[in-house]
Amino acid sequence: MNDKKIGFTIGKFAPFHKGHEYLIETALKDMDEFYVVVYDTPQLNINLDTKADWITKKFPNVKILKAFDSPKQYGLDQNSVNIQMEYLSKIIKDIPVNYFYSSEEYGKCVAQYLNIENVMVDRERVKYPISARMIRNDIEKYKGFLDENIINDLMDN
Repeated sequence: MNDKKIGFTIGKFAPFHKGHEYLIETALKDMDEFYVVVYDTPQLNINLDTKADWITKKFPNVKILKAFDSPKQYGLDQNSVNIQMEYLSKIIKDIPVNYFYSSEEYGKCVAQYLNIENVMVDRERVKYPISARMIRNDIEKYKGFLDENIINDLMDN
């Protein structure tokens, strides 16, 4: 039996913002090991390695798992969940995770599928009232939720 607390989260991090940071900080306080699965996505013209670097610069002790060629079918319907979970299971295959962290409704689907504990962090976005979509729609208005190096990367694209 593994007594280590091993958690993970997933995300597009398009872009990586203060809400994401808060989720990871929260997890790191409780976990012995923490993994971040970074998905490649078309939502932002930033490559997966750059997004992984954003996270590693802020949290050098997290372990990054790169999710290339992720399924494009999203949703909470059973078919979409199965497609996503089969893919995610291959990414985390040999890691004995026992906690899933997110601020999203799909967290319960991930936890249930993997038979692990679901940990919701600031679901109502009280601490950081932001989403990556809001930032993509108006970077100037929401740049206070981003680190300077991320703003620079976004402006360079």
